[in-house]
Amino acid sequence: MYYLGVDVGGTNIAVGVVNENNAIIAKASQPTPVPCSEEVFCDTILNVAEEALAKANISMNDIPWVGIGCPGTVNRQTGIIEFANNLYFKNFPLRDMMAQRFGGKLVILENDANAAAYGEFQAGALHGVDNGIAITLGTGIGGGIIIHHKVYSGSNYAGGELGHTVIVADGRPCTCGRNGCWEAYASATGLIKTTKEHMEKAPKDSPLWTIVGGDIEKVNGRTAFDAMRAGDPIGKEIVDEYIKYLSIGLTNMVNIFQPDILCIGGGICNEGETLLAPVRELVYGHQYAMYSTKKVVIVRAQLGNDAGIIGAALLGKQETED
Repeated sequence: MYYLGVDVGGTNIAVGVVNENNAIIAKASQPTPVPCSEEVFCDTILNVAEEALAKANISMNDIPWVGIGCPGTVNRQTGIIEFANNLYFKNFPLRDMMAQRFGGKLVILENDANAAAYGEFQAGALHGVDNGIAITLGTGIGGGIIIHHKVYSGSNYAGGELGHTVIVADGRPCTCGRNGCWEAYASATGLIKTTKEHMEKAPKDSPLWTIVGGDIEKVNGRTAFDAMRAGDPIGKEIVDEYIKYLSIGLTNMVNIFQPDILCIGGGICNEGETLLAPVRELVYGHQYAMYSTKKVVIVRAQLGNDAGIIGAALLGKQETED
């Protein structure tokens, strides 16, 4: 049995063929054509899907369904993208339009962060858990919630926007329109902003400035960590501040959901235990159930950029269990 998963991003549309062992055996991608018409968008997905199928030497007849993970408010029941600001779509009937292009094949539409969480549940760090949460630290903060083996997205399929919980009242502006969102502080974008704020007050001969060659626009999610390792106290101050904000949000998630496992992904997690060890200490020390004999396990996500493809491809398994 083979499955087809589509991971729609603001930069690329990636499609993978997944086998029964939850491994991607063929993959294809093309730049996301935004802004564009709904027809052009659907045609692009079809083209990438056909390329991936050809690489795997199979056809649409060899797969039971097509799963699509897409950013924005995605109504799994109606198959409509109700709003996706980065894709410039509103009330876009993506599922039905793709079903036509796929010759009537069953198409399952899901939010991209939810699909990634389901991928970690099926084949990664959340495998086999009853309840789990997957957090992705990227341009924003993606969050996916698994409750009793299924994606939880609320009564209107718009739940799980964990990055848009406020952790600083009247804090930094967020792209969602609110101020002080977790995403504004603990995403990679938030870390870069924090680093730049500190650099503007730091000596020009400090490791922070040396690492970026004197160009503040070259700051990335590694800059503060690299400066800390170089012995820069300002770099350590930035990392400590970042870990504090990250841990506040994670503690909130633990207090609300009490998952078995909470996994964290994204490029920042390449720091490994340099990041995770102090995060665990803060979360365990501040969670409400700090005296419980059972603690949430906080680990690094395992599937990386493939989580969205694998999760989307396997979405039909959740449907067949309903």
